[in-house]
Amino acid sequence: MSTQQLNAAEYEQFKEFLERSCGLVLGDNKHYLVTSRLTGLLDEYRVGSVGELIKLLVTRPPMGMKERVIEAMTTNETFWFRDGFPFDILKSRLYPELDQGGQIKIWSAACSTGQEAYSISMTAEEYRAANPGKLRGDVRIVGTDISPAVVRQAQQGRYDHLAMTRGLSPERKQKFFRQVSEREWEVLPQIKARASFRVLNLLESYRALGKFDIVFCRNVLIYFSAENKKDIIERIAGVLNPRGYLFLGASESITSYSDAFEMIRCNPGVLYRLK
Repeated sequence: MSTQQLNAAEYEQFKEFLERSCGLVLGDNKHYLVTSRLTGLLDEYRVGSVGELIKLLVTRPPMGMKERVIEAMTTNETFWFRDGFPFDILKSRLYPELDQGGQIKIWSAACSTGQEAYSISMTAEEYRAANPGKLRGDVRIVGTDISPAVVRQAQQGRYDHLAMTRGLSPERKQKFFRQVSEREWEVLPQIKARASFRVLNLLESYRALGKFDIVFCRNVLIYFSAENKKDIIERIAGVLNPRGYLFLGASESITSYSDAFEMIRCNPGVLYRLK
């Protein structure tokens, strides 16, 4: 099948669709990226080029097509205990501070295939083991992502050999997983039990999620426009409990987008607390 380069009008149509639908902002010269990501859908929708696919998408998309296209364009780059310091801060500072006998609620936004949410759960397990009698109310983690496919994988809690090598120490692999086949491991039930997962577009309402003590929204705001970044951060502030905490990615900042938070330098790392 032909997958010829997109023309300017097709590319602009697709950029507008993507930002309107899920907030992702494409640069001006990402034609090859779009073509490479969408080529795999041509047979599924019986079209001969990515240009035809985009025309169908913006005129009369079949049921489920928009979701499939967004899924193809979403970057699901993730690994265990990413950057390290947020999980150390949980154990050294936030769990002791927030452990008042009740449940601590944490949202892992844009959770991809679940590694961040399960890393948080493992951190809670390690904290309880090192501090007998603490976290009696335990920790509840809600993971959300725009992609139904990655949410299903997160719910299963099963990972192949490659995924298991990305950020996971041999000690944690042995302690928190069981091998279910020659090349697949599954998170243990006590780790999985703390986490639940659901599909959520960050441009949509968060009200159904409830309130949280901590939000992880890491390495995702970089894909949004300034206007959508501001909106997302304001609505995250709305679902945080008083003096709740926000983790962003190492290269992200809220300085230009919200004055609802104060920045806390943790050396290493930065944390934001609701004023």
